[in-house]
Amino acid sequence: MNEIKDLPSQSPTIAIVGSGPSGCYLAQYLRKRWKEAEIVIFDRLPVPYGLVRFGVAPDHLGTKAVARQFDRLFEREGVRFIGETEIGNGLMLQELRDAFDIVVLASGLHGDRALGVPGDTLPGVHGAGRITRLINGHPGEQVDGLRGGERIAIVGNGNVAMDLVRLLLTPPERLLELGVAEDVVRALGPGSVKRIDIVGRSAAHDAKFDLAMLRELTKLPDVSFVAEDLADEGTADAEGIAKRDAVAEIAEASPARAARSVHFHFGWTPERVIGQDKVQSIAFRSTGDENSTLLLDVEGVLTAIGFEELTTSPIRRGHHESAESELDKGYLSPGLYCAGWLRRGPRGTIPQNRVDSKMVADAIIEAVDTAQLVPGKPGLPALLAHNLSNTRHMEESA
Repeated sequence: MNEIKDLPSQSPTIAIVGSGPSGCYLAQYLRKRWKEAEIVIFDRLPVPYGLVRFGVAPDHLGTKAVARQFDRLFEREGVRFIGETEIGNGLMLQELRDAFDIVVLASGLHGDRALGVPGDTLPGVHGAGRITRLINGHPGEQVDGLRGGERIAIVGNGNVAMDLVRLLLTPPERLLELGVAEDVVRALGPGSVKRIDIVGRSAAHDAKFDLAMLRELTKLPDVSFVAEDLADEGTADAEGIAKRDAVAEIAEASPARAARSVHFHFGWTPERVIGQDKVQSIAFRSTGDENSTLLLDVEGVLTAIGFEELTTSPIRRGHHESAESELDKGYLSPGLYCAGWLRRGPRGTIPQNRVDSKMVADAIIEAVDTAQLVPGKPGLPALLAHNLSNTRHMEESA
């Protein structure tokens, strides 16, 4: 990277699409560089913070608290938020680019990745993202068709799967205290869950969960843990061995008798979901022995295998890439950048999004300070005058 000149330059006008952690961290870094720059964050939802507000489990209050530092952007630092404005649907991206010197796409990826096996659209199969958004009161989600049951299978063994286990075994009254809507609690039926099977493709030492998330499960009352398929860690590193050992330890230390149980299965890939008009069971095949199968009788299947770009999304990164794009810097084309999950895929935690945003902010600052990008576009006033008056929008301070 070229040295960034410490010389005053005309402040650019900046539009950020998406008010999740990537967009807000990016605004923080750009505000530090340009105290007077016009920075506007657009979001299709009426309230900001995206993943922080709607993707973090409601009992993880410490993680959700990051929103308080983002509040300062809008309350004290002059960053503007315009909600209920979906770029590509009403207000077009080209209109933003015509009005602002810099446009950054940070709208994330929120589509639940499908299992991709027969039966994966049966009633009773739900994506973890949808469940999490429902639990957090996302305005675009409804409980229609959602139902819990006594036996649930969760496909995936990352942190999102751990969130689901914990929330499904949390007493309904506690969920209500945390602000979860009554209809969501009633539909999920967390008080009725008797058994949860967590099934992942990875071996235990390659599972995606963090140890802290796994150990948090041990705080749940009246739950026993069963660990199956704990294969020899082989060439696993210290972190992998620690994961495998932790699963074994919580199983060994769990009560001999409990009203609820959690069963860990490693090394299984889903083969099909079975049922007529609802889920009745789910079948898996071993990743190590194609002749070995696992059949679980369940009333519901929750998928926690990641997120993907929706084919219906009005903003798709691939539509804006070209031979000159440099995704490792978030650069798509002159004045157009991307950040966060939209840039690198649905991987990483909120702190990792901060690192990502810093990298993209540095690339933007370098482009302006080296005159690769020359500011001069009018920003929001021009957009309001020509277009935004025809769209539904609401401006508010967070």
